[in-house]
Amino acid sequence: MSTYILPVIIGIFFGTISRFILLRTDFRQYPTYPQGRIIHLSFGFIAAFIGAVFVPSILEPDWTAVTFLGLAATQFREVRNMERETLQKVDDFELVRRGSPFIEGMAQAFESRNYLVMFTSLVSTLLAVYHTLLGIAAGFIMLIIVKRNMSGKVLKAIASIQEGEIRFDGPNLYVSDIHIKNVGLEESKQLILERAVGVIVIPKNENSAVTISNLGQRQAMLHQVANVLGAYLDEGEPDIIPLSKRKMEDGRLGLFLMPEERDFKQIKTVLEQVPVLDSAIRLPNEANKGK
Repeated sequence: MSTYILPVIIGIFFGTISRFILLRTDFRQYPTYPQGRIIHLSFGFIAAFIGAVFVPSILEPDWTAVTFLGLAATQFREVRNMERETLQKVDDFELVRRGSPFIEGMAQAFESRNYLVMFTSLVSTLLAVYHTLLGIAAGFIMLIIVKRNMSGKVLKAIASIQEGEIRFDGPNLYVSDIHIKNVGLEESKQLILERAVGVIVIPKNENSAVTISNLGQRQAMLHQVANVLGAYLDEGEPDIIPLSKRKMEDGRLGLFLMPEERDFKQIKTVLEQVPVLDSAIRLPNEANKGK
């Protein structure tokens, strides 16, 4: 087994580095620093170790070890459960919630990244067995692949963002021509006219129209703006809670927002970077193939 010590070290090193690259605490402040980062880096090291020692277990062959490693790999499913439970508890205290679909997408991402770390470590170790420099080169290539696959599709890929006019027609609040809700109190109307920002999200095609109509995707947009640019609201004020409404005829989406920062350029930039949730993606055009 001493023959495999250097390849295993190379695999663990590149696997752990890949997890470090994938781990990012940004404006969402998640995972938290330093506790959350320590937890995920530790999981990343374990995943890298499993991927590295999998290779000598196969080559020896030690099938008992392979079975144990396969069992250990399945335990990373608990990472998803851990993240889901944590985010759901935190979400209860958000002024503008993420929503369950957004939380589920984040939990899946944390689980899948451990498998990506394991694969990086496995490839690096496998090639390092045959030649050390080959394993190192493979490790760097895998880091590039990991970096490119760090994030998925974002909203600007499927829709365009335009500013909408906030206006009232009696008690009815509109963003341009899209009805949002009824507001009865004059004080609330005045506050909305002074502080609110309207946004129109225009889908690029039929698939995009169905995707952005998903309630989870719409809630993710509202949360992202509130999280980055602040939320000018407090608990128990339903008149100024951010909302989204869909124009049935053409699939456009109207967003009523109450951000602290009202610069539309900033709001547009934030919305364009909202991730497209896996659970929200729909492809109705694919149905044409079956007609």
